[in-house]
Amino acid sequence: MTLHAFTDGASRGNPGESGIGLIVKDERGNVVASAHGHIGVTTNNVAEYVALLALLKRARTLPCSRLVVHSDSELMVRQVNGQYKVKDPELREYYRKVGRLLARIPFVFELKYVPREQNREADRLANAGIESGKRIAP
Repeated sequence: MTLHAFTDGASRGNPGESGIGLIVKDERGNVVASAHGHIGVTTNNVAEYVALLALLKRARTLPCSRLVVHSDSELMVRQVNGQYKVKDPELREYYRKVGRLLARIPFVFELKYVPREQNREADRLANAGIESGKRIAP
């Protein structure tokens, strides 16, 4: 089964209070999983990576043979897909964590860039994560 996930990281200020949101849907568009939470003070780019990491950790327990992840972070998508180098030392560490998780997943993984308008649900969850103050571990 193919699952479609949408992730987003939000930061109020850059750096600033940040949150993540993720939502996973089955082939019919039914929500299979979702999460949001506050990750402290960081940059928007870090929040985008933390959202992807949180998704990958949760996705290992979901019944899928293929996971297509949609993100409106063009930087992160291009870095993870190997189109851009990761020059920032902090982002490089998150990039490596993503790589380690991807090496262990039992399903096909695809990461796609989508315009912000197509990622509104994850964006809403990321902002709810900031407002909730509920800490979430990546």
